[in-house]
Amino acid sequence: MTGFLRACAVTAVSMLVPGCWAAAVALGIWWGAANPWSWVAPVVLGCVATVGLARPVCRMFRALVARWTGTVIPAGYREAPPVVRMSTGFWWNGFTYERTRRDALLDQQWRVRWRDPARWRDVRFVLIAPFTAGIAAAVPPAGVVVAVLGFSWSAWLVGVLGLVVGVGSAPFAWRVAEPVAVRFLRPSLASRVEELTAQRADATIAQAAEISRIERDLHDGAQARLVALGLALATAEKLMETDPEQAKALLRDARAGATTSLAELRELVKGICPPVLTERGLVDAVRALALDSPLEVTVHADVPGRLEQPIESAVYFGIAELLTNAVKHAEATTAQITITQDDTHVVAEVEDNGHGGAIEGGGLTGLRRRLTAFDGTLDLTSPPGGPTRVTIGVPCASS
Repeated sequence: MTGFLRACAVTAVSMLVPGCWAAAVALGIWWGAANPWSWVAPVVLGCVATVGLARPVCRMFRALVARWTGTVIPAGYREAPPVVRMSTGFWWNGFTYERTRRDALLDQQWRVRWRDPARWRDVRFVLIAPFTAGIAAAVPPAGVVVAVLGFSWSAWLVGVLGLVVGVGSAPFAWRVAEPVAVRFLRPSLASRVEELTAQRADATIAQAAEISRIERDLHDGAQARLVALGLALATAEKLMETDPEQAKALLRDARAGATTSLAELRELVKGICPPVLTERGLVDAVRALALDSPLEVTVHADVPGRLEQPIESAVYFGIAELLTNAVKHAEATTAQITITQDDTHVVAEVEDNGHGGAIEGGGLTGLRRRLTAFDGTLDLTSPPGGPTRVTIGVPCASS
């Protein structure tokens, strides 16, 4: 029974686009040969359906294959670069300058979608799938239909043959979906090289921005305080003999400034890499983060050993950003963090009780782009009213 239902599901998904073409052709026949649109409209509607349904159909196919066989087929869709406002007031979307952010996003969306090789790979798949996986998966339901018709028409031999074909092929017919999806949906080597090149560029830009932030924090914070501390000590040295009380007051101020500078340096180092993360690992660092959060956070972790330091940092700062979003945007009061690890991945899930309705953009888009440097994934589920659940997955190996 399970095989029969899976075969029906594969058949339905594979035949969505041919079904739209059939409906368009039927519409053209209904209009009649005298109508000039009777042959133009089916072609236009069929092409629109093919392009419009290509991505949803391929996503459903990937989801079915992953759920039934455990084979994960990466989508390989091109991620849009961030839209940045320049000092001139124009917005740069990675391709052109626009006067408004809305125009920059619209132009970027059009360029990314239509230049993405993965889109045309999806179109190719929905044209091939009906003649491969679709035909093979249609054998069991077709056999059952023939059996029903045969028995209803008293053609017992036809009914028995149809039943035998339908039942006998059900456990195997749907399995064609996996090799077909792997062959035609997996990104090509050229696409993978292009994707890795873009990820390297993003990582370089993010690293440069982080270095600039650290330099700015040092220059405006700790460095300025240390300069003031040096001037105060020099002044106190000159006043030591002539005005000891004033010199003591300056020394007290210098000691307070040194304490503040030390605290700022510790916060800066914590922002780069928390000491507890380096010393005790991801799980203890997340538990410490939960204690500092204004939310009531529960942490469940099943990570048998230490991970590589870059992966631990990526997952830790991803969880930190998700908790911050829960406080700032979702207005949540509680959150639950679950961290698990298997032979290939570490998965962190953050769920809050906020008002939901979150959409990907801004911080989540930046987080997704940072995770792609590790071949990581980010899944967002946030229905209106909540809860919001974000799952981070990063390939890893425990040490």
